[in-house]
Amino acid sequence: MKKNVLWISMVAMVVSFVVWSMISPVAPQLTKLYHLSDMQKSLLVATPVLLGSLLRIPMGAITDRFGGRRTYTLLMLYLVIPLIGISFAHSFGQLIFWEVLLGVAGTSFAVGIGHVSKWYPPQEQGLILGITALGNLGTAVAGFTIPTLYLNLGFSSTARLLVIPVLVMAACLWFFTRDPKRATEERPSKATGSPAGASVSANASAKTEQPSNNRSIWTNVHLWVLAFFYFITFGGFMAFGNYLPTLLQSQFHLNPVDAGLRASGFVLLATALRPIGGYLADKTSPSRLLVLVFTVITIAALVFAYGLNNIVLTTIAALVIALMLGIGNGTVFKLVPYHFPQATGKATGLVGALGGVGGFFPPLVMGALKQATGSYAVGMVLLAAASALALWIAWMQNRTNRETPPTASGQRGVRVSA
Repeated sequence: MKKNVLWISMVAMVVSFVVWSMISPVAPQLTKLYHLSDMQKSLLVATPVLLGSLLRIPMGAITDRFGGRRTYTLLMLYLVIPLIGISFAHSFGQLIFWEVLLGVAGTSFAVGIGHVSKWYPPQEQGLILGITALGNLGTAVAGFTIPTLYLNLGFSSTARLLVIPVLVMAACLWFFTRDPKRATEERPSKATGSPAGASVSANASAKTEQPSNNRSIWTNVHLWVLAFFYFITFGGFMAFGNYLPTLLQSQFHLNPVDAGLRASGFVLLATALRPIGGYLADKTSPSRLLVLVFTVITIAALVFAYGLNNIVLTTIAALVIALMLGIGNGTVFKLVPYHFPQATGKATGLVGALGGVGGFFPPLVMGALKQATGSYAVGMVLLAAASALALWIAWMQNRTNRETPPTASGQRGVRVSA
């Protein structure tokens, strides 16, 4: 059953992220249709990100409270409403209204992570949650498919067509996944030499190594540090994934399909590296890995800013950033269930919300700065500055972290000082 939960949750997240990202690939065409300014175009791209990010907090808590199966199924059924609604939008105001409601699709991340994490022990969660988060591929799928569907079917028919996979995944979640039985999981095994006994022992050991468990989640410094890290890594992922088509069309005069394909390549690389980042975090020091991630992002963002008139240099810098963002995302979410095993959904919701907000502001900032200065370079320099701050925090953590010796399973326990 846990394999069903893993793969169905991941595919449901793909579908949700397609819905969440459906505006971005055709934003330039909608801009021409409604005669929008650069700032309005940025608002069009960024609006779904904001609500989908902020609502991850309550949706994560709801998943902890009522279970992932029920919450995820109801979420997918809800998405039918804004999809039908936006298909009848005929003005900028109507688009924004339905985009706000459509943004709830972004909460699938917190729901999916909360649903899957309950089925796996801590020593497997770096890789497993990385696989779950492959649902981010929905942003790439949107980049591949939405421009073509738009050109052949129009926007209204494209939105209505998405209702079909949404309903299919709602049915799959309800009929083919379950929530774990908590009482069964928590009951100790008497046969300590059995695999079940080993699993319980590993979980108990992991919990005793987590110094932050007994403190309120809201006053726990680890929560806010991880949220800031995710603000950079996932926020950067969402900002690039959603705004790159607009930037490429504006800066290099690419057609919508070409720009969408290039942006999808960025998303594919970043998403593919996420489980690898989780796996590396399972095997080594996560804070040391984050030092490397933020160092490279800082340098690559500056190269991107410098090379904005050279598509080759811009492409190389973007791909390097994608690689590091993917590893960073996987690393951060290795640490979330480690510090908050009893409130993974709630912690995932808050950390994910800050990450999503990190994807909301950059398009607005980039649009405003482009309108004010005529260049995207200043926005990339700001990314480099934020990454440099995250680098310093990760470096300070790495200095104070202590690693416990590997257990019999080979798992390293990482103690992060508050």
